[in-house]
Amino acid sequence: MARKAPAEDPDDSRLRVGPPQDHAAGLPAVTSSLRHAHAQMGARRSLLTLLSVNQKSGFDCPGCAWPEPGHRHRAEFCENGAKAVAEEATLRRVGPGFFAEHALSQLAGRSDHWLGQQGRLTHPMYRPAGSDHYRPVSWDDAFAVVARELRALDSPDQAAFYTSGRASNEAAFVYQLFVRLLGTNNLPDCSNMCHESSGSALTETIGIGKGSVRLEDLYEADLILVVGQNPGTNHPRMLSALETAKDRGARIISVNPLPEAGLLRFKNPQRPSGVLGSGTQLTDLFLQIRLGGDQALFQAFNRMLLEAEDEAPGTVLDHDFITAHTHGFDDFADQARKTSWDDVLEATGLPAQQIREAFQEVLGAERIVVCWAMGLTQHRHSVPTIRDVVNFLLLRGNIGRPGAGLCPVRGHSNVQGDRTMGIHEKPDAAFLDALGAEFGFEPPRPHGHDAVETIRAMRDGQVRVFVALGGNFVSAAPDTDLTERALRTCELTVQISTKLNRSHAVAGRQALILPCLGRTEADLRPAGEQQVTVEDSMGMVHLSRGRLAPASDALLSEVAIICRMAHAALASDGPHVPWADFEADYDRIRDRIARVIPGFEDFNARVRAPGGFALPHPPRDERRFPTRTGLANFTVNRLDLLRVPPGRLLLQTIRSHDQYNTTIYGLDDRYRGIHQGRRVLFIHPDDLAAQGLAEGEPVDIVSEFSDGVERRAPAFRTVAYPTPRGCCAAYFPETNVLVPLDSTADISNTPTSKSIVVRLEPAR
Repeated sequence: MARKAPAEDPDDSRLRVGPPQDHAAGLPAVTSSLRHAHAQMGARRSLLTLLSVNQKSGFDCPGCAWPEPGHRHRAEFCENGAKAVAEEATLRRVGPGFFAEHALSQLAGRSDHWLGQQGRLTHPMYRPAGSDHYRPVSWDDAFAVVARELRALDSPDQAAFYTSGRASNEAAFVYQLFVRLLGTNNLPDCSNMCHESSGSALTETIGIGKGSVRLEDLYEADLILVVGQNPGTNHPRMLSALETAKDRGARIISVNPLPEAGLLRFKNPQRPSGVLGSGTQLTDLFLQIRLGGDQALFQAFNRMLLEAEDEAPGTVLDHDFITAHTHGFDDFADQARKTSWDDVLEATGLPAQQIREAFQEVLGAERIVVCWAMGLTQHRHSVPTIRDVVNFLLLRGNIGRPGAGLCPVRGHSNVQGDRTMGIHEKPDAAFLDALGAEFGFEPPRPHGHDAVETIRAMRDGQVRVFVALGGNFVSAAPDTDLTERALRTCELTVQISTKLNRSHAVAGRQALILPCLGRTEADLRPAGEQQVTVEDSMGMVHLSRGRLAPASDALLSEVAIICRMAHAALASDGPHVPWADFEADYDRIRDRIARVIPGFEDFNARVRAPGGFALPHPPRDERRFPTRTGLANFTVNRLDLLRVPPGRLLLQTIRSHDQYNTTIYGLDDRYRGIHQGRRVLFIHPDDLAAQGLAEGEPVDIVSEFSDGVERRAPAFRTVAYPTPRGCCAAYFPETNVLVPLDSTADISNTPTSKSIVVRLEPAR
């Protein structure tokens, strides 16, 4: 029986602010998981579905990409994983009647939360030019619309094809093949807005844009630094891994502008002591760093390591590793010794004694892992920051040995796999050579548009067709008003989706909604039940098989939608690609992947082994670094000091505990004490006083950038909170409007969502 969705948009009139929590998970996480699951799925469906999440014979969680342990609990999911599954496996439905009742202009005024709570999309829908309503359309007619508009373009580069990280390996591979057969590399993806800085820095320094650790390395580490990351909300199962590391003697340093409940104390719901006891204190030392100060901290560590080696030659640095496996040490060391302590203290906002205390932890650890997330990747100087993290680990040989290495914790469940499959606007020549040889064509070589460049191109009339394989591009992108205007200039926008979101309401002159199967659903084809594969954030590839009956008989899988779209749109006299065979049997796609992408040899057999298989990682596996020098590269990086004008604050955008990326599950942030609302601004009590504001006073947040354009996020309630002085925080996507399109990280072009200069004004 279909479940009723909210009829009205809740506002913040019932907003309550309480004290933040000093721990994560425990019994409240269990009850919250069950409450969300029951509301969306009912009791029996919840039990059947949740017990299949992250199991070897089940489906991969549609939330984060944290890897599964070898020994799995029967309930191998976290609170936010349960919410993600409930949202997808919901009994709520959005069919043709919904779109007949709700005009596009009305939907555009709804919140992300309300839109997401309406339920699963059930039928392909088409919005003709000039209409304010979507109407039902057959699949064949929908693909004919796409084909017509693509063929009408003056150049294939007038189309852009976005990808969310939830797409499977098989869908991503056929998607990029279709796009390159069409003749463009315009393949922006969600990585462009999140972890592109990690890939840019790691490719340059170690030769591969992925982290160098496996889950077992965390268990064997002496010291783990968790930097710019909130695993309690964004990757909750990571807390279990940190708890195991603590049980085995690891020390943990947390470096973050906000105290995060999960890193303070973890009450593991899979242990009786976690439900009924006090849990595990995870963090041994908390460094409450100023926004953007992480580079300065690692430069300080690097200088201190060099000085400690000077005092006790041969006892601190790993000279054998440096000599045999690295390049550029002397230039790096010369610059590192000049690091200014005054600059370090200004940039970090940390007491010198606390930095020295942290350094003693570093000095006492033989095996070190550094984990990070978007707190490091969304600043102007993100790439130099991560390069300095690499410098830090290279000094003592902490890359390529057990219990040590680089751990960028990526978010969406297959965002790393999508990039492996070729979803990249700047593909390398070897990949294109192999793809062209396998399918008998010459792939386009010029670089395409990333996410930011795609918005600019739409704004300027250079992209006329926009296709999105999953995701919610409007709410994920910066400069919200500009992004919406840009999308509305397109001749056609196409959204391949499971659920309604804001990107369906911000449409081009024509628009299509193509509803697809979700991870939780069985994919039944004439050749038999199909399974897809995903890659976790540590390079493990495994199968995923849904169990539920599809939400509608009209749904197609992502693979089927892409294959039929490609068949309709591509010229019949081009290279022969067996699209129908690919749609019928995904093993045939995997056979092609095995011949194109190194590491996937004998793909179909190896992925059917329990737990899947690990992709090769030369720095980790062989201490071989496939960089331009053939060695791991030390780098020289200028320290970027973020100086904020008097009376201004530095804002970071963050997630609440009731959301994942742009999906808003509810209106609570239990760990930060926020209930029934989202438009809150976390600010230090002393900054409130300096601004002449009382706690709870409503303000408009106005961003200030050199382009002179005023961007305003109205009506936020101030919440006194233990942030660093001069720094504040608020939830996205509500504050994405404050991030200018042209304010991006050097090299990676990632929006600077963690370093926004703002002023506060009384709410209008």
